[in-house]
This record gives sequence, structure tokens and C-alpha cells, in this order.
Amino acid sequence: MDNFVPPKENYGKWGRDLERWYFDPVFLNSDQLNMSKPALFVGNHTLYGLLDVPLFVEHIREQHGIHLRSLGDRMHFHIPVWKDILTKGGMVLGSPENCHALMEGGQSIIVFPGGAREVMRRKGEKYQLIWKRRTGFARLAIEHGYDIIPFASVGADDCFDIVVDANDIQNNSTAQKVLSAFKLNDKLRGGDILPPLPTGVGYLPIPKPQRFYFSFGERISTLDVTQDEQAIWGIREQVAQSIEKQISELKEYRSTDKKENWSWLRKKLTKSFDE
Repeated sequence: MDNFVPPKENYGKWGRDLERWYFDPVFLNSDQLNMSKPALFVGNHTLYGLLDVPLFVEHIREQHGIHLRSLGDRMHFHIPVWKDILTKGGMVLGSPENCHALMEGGQSIIVFPGGAREVMRRKGEKYQLIWKRRTGFARLAIEHGYDIIPFASVGADDCFDIVVDANDIQNNSTAQKVLSAFKLNDKLRGGDILPPLPTGVGYLPIPKPQRFYFSFGERISTLDVTQDEQAIWGIREQVAQSIEKQISELKEYRSTDKKENWSWLRKKLTKSFDE
């Protein structure tokens, strides 16, 4: 990790350019960010976790000159090619040891405490924080005196409608027999990393064009926080409450934004065809 060199700006540029055109992201409070010292960015993971994160990381790099290092779920590192793409972009396995090393090196880090379970959402779970009892990010931030910057993302959870989720599969006897026959239950962590089956545009797995909205909360200092369980839980809750508040505020902001979904895309398409 100490030898990591951020990829060149044109790495994956065509994909990010397409995403920017399609999702037309908005970043609120970004101008208030003070990146004079490293921080731990903590946010909500959206469905599949693939659409909004690249835009967020790119924004921080372009606007603030910081290449965020990502802490990723171990499932990413079992997928050929995909793991190489993420590793080249700066992701490391989200272990306490790796987080400790990044903080020792003064890196700014992005983490989603909900992990794979929050990505593999189920029906009725839009924009919910599914963190279980996890406190590792708060514990490590306190240990290293790292500031935490809570952030929120709205838009990606509305790009798909979930047709079949992990609950449906777990309650289906035939599906359970198949999982058992291939000994997949343990690998799927009891359904935590069982991806839902979605529809997007029409009946296709193509994301609906929804505008993405991001916001940043105030830095939360951990310098004077003791390392007892109550204090660690207190930081965890403070971060969670900030993210939930931001999600609510972004939804409210979106409700007044005339460009929030199909209307802005139709306008862009019409303009393109007329030119």
C-alpha cells in the first residue's frame, strides 16, 4: 500500500464521462470541505454500490486534489479482473490492519460501514443504513485521531426496482435446495451478499436516469474521544445521524429540482438530435 501510485486522470475516463452525462450529479456543501488534513469519509452505500461511488471519488480528486483510498468488502477480491480494476484505483481489503496502515500513512479514506449487506438491498430498504452493530470505523478513527466526514448519496437507489430479493430466495424451498446442493449458503453469508434481481428501464437491467445528489456533513473530531465502548458507540451514532439527516435533506432538495429524472434526459436527447 505504501507504494500505491494513483492512476492517471484518464483511467476509466470514458465511463465516468458517460456517468456524468447520464446521472448529472450535484454536490452540496463541497465548497465547505477543508482537506488540509486527512480524513475518514463515511457514507451510505446504495444498491449495488457501483453507480455513485466513482462519481464521488472523482469529485474529491478533481475539486480537492485528494485521491481517496477505498476499504472494500472481501467479495470484491474473489472476482478476476474486477479486483485488479479496483486495486489499481486504490481499494484495499477493508480489514483493521489495512485501515491502520492507511491512517499511519496519512491517507484520506472512504468506507461504507454497511458493506455488502447494504449494497445487496431488499425491497423497502431504500436509503436505509444497514450497519448492524459495526463500530470498527469509529474505533480506528479514535485510535488515530482521525476526523470523520459523514456524507450522503441519493439517487442510485431509485435507478432500479427490485423484483426478487434475498428474502424471496431464502423463503423459496427450491432455491434453498439449489443453494444447499452447491454449498453456497456459507459463501453468501446467509444471504447477506445475495444480489437482488432488478428491472430498470422497461424490463431491462439498465439503470433509470436519475439525477444523483451528494452532500457533506461537518467534520467530526475524534482527538479528545476516549477509546471505551460507550464513546466509540457515541461516535458511530453521531456519524449515522449526520448521514440520515443529509439523506433527508437531499430528498427534500431533489423534490424542488426540475432536473431530477426523466425530464432532463429527454431534454438532452432532444437537443442532441436537433444539433
